[in-house]
Amino acid sequence: MADLLLGIDVGTTACKAALVDAAGAEVAVGSAPTPWRRVRTGAEIDPDRLFAAAVAAGAAALRAAPDGRVAAVGVTSMAETGVLLDAAGEVLHPAIAWHDGRGAAQANAIATDLPAFTTRTGLPASPLCSLAKIAALREAAPETRAAARWLNVAEWVVHRLGGRQVTELSLASRTGLLDVGEARPYQDALAWGGLPDDLLAEPLVAGQDAGRATGDIPSELRGAVLTVAGHDHLAAGVGVGVVAPGDVLDSCGTAEALVRIVTGPLPDEAVRRSVAGGVTVGCHFAPGRQALLGSLWSGLALREVLDGLGLGEADLERLDAAALSIAPGAGAPLVLELHALDRTPPAMPDAAPGAIWRAALDAVAAEATAILAHIDAVSGPHLRVVVAGGWARDSALIATKRARGAVAAPPVEQAGCRGAALLAGVAAGTYAGLDDLPAVVALDLRLDKEPA
Repeated sequence: MADLLLGIDVGTTACKAALVDAAGAEVAVGSAPTPWRRVRTGAEIDPDRLFAAAVAAGAAALRAAPDGRVAAVGVTSMAETGVLLDAAGEVLHPAIAWHDGRGAAQANAIATDLPAFTTRTGLPASPLCSLAKIAALREAAPETRAAARWLNVAEWVVHRLGGRQVTELSLASRTGLLDVGEARPYQDALAWGGLPDDLLAEPLVAGQDAGRATGDIPSELRGAVLTVAGHDHLAAGVGVGVVAPGDVLDSCGTAEALVRIVTGPLPDEAVRRSVAGGVTVGCHFAPGRQALLGSLWSGLALREVLDGLGLGEADLERLDAAALSIAPGAGAPLVLELHALDRTPPAMPDAAPGAIWRAALDAVAAEATAILAHIDAVSGPHLRVVVAGGWARDSALIATKRARGAVAAPPVEQAGCRGAALLAGVAAGTYAGLDDLPAVVALDLRLDKEPA
């Protein structure tokens, strides 16, 4: 029986899992809904229920898998959301969704009180970062003032699987608690929040051994090597071969993320320029590399246009064909909000559905191109763009992106899960390192140039 590697991706909508063989092929997949509870400010979740959903996704993949031993498990996840524990390891509060509105006042205070926040963390002072959410909790829920440890979602799942409490640096990069240039806790931020100096656990990067799977989990997983496979967008990059400086991942889901790999650390001025243009700077999995990340709500906007047209998935093939028969830029007048989550659905112009869809595709592609241009202005020309995610399967969107530059779209079912599984293979010694992973054969040619 061949060894298998399990990758689990704990996402906003669903927890997904994939089993990968040593050659890098996906051999089974599974999923389970992420069980959020809606609240006035957005959503939160019981950490134990979140763990159960991640295990359920893995169990579903195991049921569909060929015979084989699971040698290692990697867990990647959404960022910003995490679990506060007391000194005894008990959960102090439900985990707050990364998109929850709590922390706006605290973010304003961070901007005023910590003038070096952006250059140290690579983030804007916003409610998105974990520090603002933790500060809001400490004011509203007194029990959270006993916090002794913060675990990001993937770190929590690995810990519950039997692993050590660890801090994975790409996830820590999204918290506002890490000095990204130094790759160590940002003590000024911890002091500002009234948090202990050791709130973050032992630091490591994705692909490093975090312990062995034990306890009340599927028997096939017991004894497997564990790793925290980091921020989901970066893990998806690993899943489609985006690991080298100059590579860009264009991850097209409900939110679209453009992730550029650079040699780091970037100087402070470059960090400020990057963040000023809406692109954050964080740690990558490979030594000496950083990840620049810009995002927009392209998938959500496209879904809103479909809803406004009264159409669904079954209509996409016909709608795509109609849109592609129209020249780029010749679609109907349409205004899309691509950066706000709290939004009003777009007004549908009086035009044919194909013309409206053409305009929507052009709008999201143009904004992604603008983000990529800003990243290039900060870090030099990119080498290639690799597209992954659910919307990467849409023929008209891919065609629109191709018209704006060379795009590779690898045939990977679950990029984040595949990346997490390969990183688990690194932790288990199946692969020597991040630059020794099984290749993905892309559908398009790479750009014939070297990265700056």
